[in-house]
Order: sequence, then structure tokens, then C-alpha cells
Amino acid sequence: QVQLVESGGGLVQAGGSLRLSCAASGRTFSSHVMGWFRQAPGKEREFVAAISASGSGTTYTDSVKGRFTISRDNTKNTLSLQMNSLKPEDTAAYYCAWGNIGIKSSRRMEEYDYWGQGTQVTVSS
Repeated sequence: QVQLVESGGGLVQAGGSLRLSCAASGRTFSSHVMGWFRQAPGKEREFVAAISASGSGTTYTDSVKGRFTISRDNTKNTLSLQMNSLKPEDTAAYYCAWGNIGIKSSRRMEEYDYWGQGTQVTVSS
């Protein structure tokens, strides 16, 4: 059974930085695409970033390109999201997600089998 536990959220002023981490259990972590999604109050959950199983490929939603960096350490079963130049519109609960083995599009929620409980990021103006 896979378990994902996020940490690193908090309250930060606009322009500040946070680093989110996701600790994953599961022996096949290095075989799966991993992603970050976020959900603001009253809004649908949306894609933020994804990384290939090896870590060599990444993709981002346009609104975070150049500000966020997704990375992974397959030796430690950890996924990270470095968030710089944070904006109030980045305020949301952030979730890490474990992609299914046959993932076609890393931007679609339906392509992910397991989810963490979320960590709250609040950016004040």
C-alpha cells in the first residue's frame, strides 16, 4: 500500500519562498511519475507540476513556470516542490500524487492512483 505524507506548508508573505516535501512509502517509487496539485477554497483541484520516474523530465502549469521547481530523490522516496516568488493566488492546499504505471497525461488527476492528505500554503499580500 502506498502512503504519501506532505509537509512544509505555512504562512508566507508575497515574494517569499517555501519548500514542500512529500515522503512516499512503496518500493516502486522510482518507477512512477509523481505530481503536485493544489486546491484553493471554492475551486477545483488543479495541476501544478509533474516529474518523470527518473527525474529527467518535468512539466509545469504556466502560472508557476520560472517560480516553482519540482524534484525527486529516488534513493529516499521523496518528492519536493521549491516555490519562490510566491503570490497570493498561490494560496491553496497542495497535494502530492502517485501516478499510475500507464500514465498518459501527467496533468490529469485521473492518471494518479494515490494522494497525500495535503499541506496548506497561505501567501499574504
